[in-house]
Amino acid sequence: MPTTLDWEERWLPRPENPDFDSRRIRALRGEPYRAAVPPEIAAAEFTIASRSLSDADDATRAIARFDAEYASFPVPFAAVLLRSESASSSEIEHLTAGARAIAEAEIDERVQGNAPLIVRNVRAMEAAVALADDLGIETIIAMHEELLRDQTPRLVGGFRDQQVWIGGSLPHLAAFVPPHQEQVPAAMDDLIAFTSRTDLPLLVLAAIAHAQFETIHPFPDGNGRTGRALVQAILRRGGLLRHLTIPVSSGILTDVDGYFGALDAYRAGKVEPIIDVFSSASLAGLRNASTLAADIRGLQEQWGGRLAGLRTDATARRIARLSIEHPVLNARLAIERTGSSAPAVANGFAQLVDRGVLRPANSKQRNRVWVNDEVVEALDAFAARSGRRQVPTA
Repeated sequence: MPTTLDWEERWLPRPENPDFDSRRIRALRGEPYRAAVPPEIAAAEFTIASRSLSDADDATRAIARFDAEYASFPVPFAAVLLRSESASSSEIEHLTAGARAIAEAEIDERVQGNAPLIVRNVRAMEAAVALADDLGIETIIAMHEELLRDQTPRLVGGFRDQQVWIGGSLPHLAAFVPPHQEQVPAAMDDLIAFTSRTDLPLLVLAAIAHAQFETIHPFPDGNGRTGRALVQAILRRGGLLRHLTIPVSSGILTDVDGYFGALDAYRAGKVEPIIDVFSSASLAGLRNASTLAADIRGLQEQWGGRLAGLRTDATARRIARLSIEHPVLNARLAIERTGSSAPAVANGFAQLVDRGVLRPANSKQRNRVWVNDEVVEALDAFAARSGRRQVPTA
């Protein structure tokens, strides 16, 4: 099969201070380990089971319908979905934070914990969407740089220059040893060439590209999140997504073990499992996103009554709409995004507090922050549904 790995023997460099290794570890360091040699897939022929192709076609049609239907949604739903997908992708890597914490981090009100790391993933997703039309090596490096430049700036700007492995203290004991760093540039060139193919259905292409990327593991850290951002870039460049981000990571969270098992199967030469994962995850994510859209629409209807009497162009209405995208706000953000003056924004916040749309999140006289608890609750409910195993209806 075209994705079956070969293996080569490699040796670790001598440690600077081997005195603190056990005898077993010292013995292993003196032996070669086996690193993966990824196959070239740019021109490989794939034989894919008809059932997997049919399921991928069903998911593709659903994605296209969803993207068209919610393109004109009367709130910034594209931004909401992009942030939700970023949070779900981070959760796959065990980076979790509530919607309020993430929103606080976006306006620099929270600088510790996982929330700022998830915001960096939002920036990586934004880069993937913005640069999708020019998908290449530089694009992928830029996505990765957006992800990690604040956390570990020494790891960004290029591919890894050392051997990495998954599990175990040495590659000899690892669950999987990705290609040696010398193999990475050529393997990534081959992957980029593969993403330009037009003979495979787009969702199938994205699933295989993601699995190949995870197999190459081109960076020291952040490969999973970057690889899932790559999926969004491929779907955007191919025209399947024109307006939104598909919440595929939300669907993956319903069966994370199945996702990692599909990556293992890909490395053993079986492409159907990863295609099936992306097909089912896309549908699960769309179901979840549809519920989120209904929740937000319901909130807007409730606010319609609370905001009665305000002009249609009132700053308070614009801030209320902004709070769907940014459920934690400060005056700086509101002034920047609404274009209103500081006094108009201050009056708008006061009106929204009086009418029960926002509430003050702190008691500071300066640097005040407001929160939309109802939007936070809707976003947290989306995240909670993402973590549940979903059973398809008949």
